[in-house]
Amino acid sequence: MSSQTSNYAEIADHKSSVRERVWTELRKVAVADSRFHFDFGEFIADFEGGEAAVERLLDNPYYRDARLIFITPDNCLDRLRLQALKDGKLVLMTTYSIKRGFWLLDPKKIAPEIYLYASTLDGMERVGEHMTLADIQTKLPNVDYMVTGTGAINLEGVRFGKGHGFFDAEWGMLYQLGKISVETPCAAVVHDCQVLSEKLNPDVYDTVVDVIFTPTRAINVSGPHKPTCGIIWDRLDQHMFDTIPPLQELKAMGL
Repeated sequence: MSSQTSNYAEIADHKSSVRERVWTELRKVAVADSRFHFDFGEFIADFEGGEAAVERLLDNPYYRDARLIFITPDNCLDRLRLQALKDGKLVLMTTYSIKRGFWLLDPKKIAPEIYLYASTLDGMERVGEHMTLADIQTKLPNVDYMVTGTGAINLEGVRFGKGHGFFDAEWGMLYQLGKISVETPCAAVVHDCQVLSEKLNPDVYDTVVDVIFTPTRAINVSGPHKPTCGIIWDRLDQHMFDTIPPLQELKAMGL
């Protein structure tokens, strides 16, 4: 085994250990998912106090100043997508596991009485507009704000998600399209038990956030070091490439 391969394995083992430890505590406050129950390797859970965490995000200038927000399809962010529509903001999101791509929710094109439905994973595919990467590149303004849930995060803004790398892939694709940069603010919405004071060892493509919102506090990260590599094709899991059409589209675009 090469030293580089060994380093990758050590990082993966470290991430897995951190997740398992945090998930034990998260189970005490998480809201079970109808499909995955408490399998946190398959979904990002909503949690007790989720409303308060989102309220903190809504009161932050990053949100107030944003016109177009990318919001991940996490359970803890349903209410944020709904409020963003009510506030007249464009919402860009992906389907679960990105397999059916990116979708745009434009509140001007959706009847207010179905905003709640539109903010859900099932509803957004029925009332939203499917966006190819070419559409995102040519038809949309730059993304003003990136918001995600996660599995574990530390005070330096280093986040470890479910282990699939979906948000890292979303960041990488939008970065390569030129729709975000290291200056684009990024936030995580989590329960307090998911916030760690310890050092976390990120990989080169791991996303780092500017601010963390929990039910009890907003944590500003000083000088977050964000990835600038886009998609690293020789590190990309082959199964992800084979099952996520936007990755195939990006590869074909030659960016």
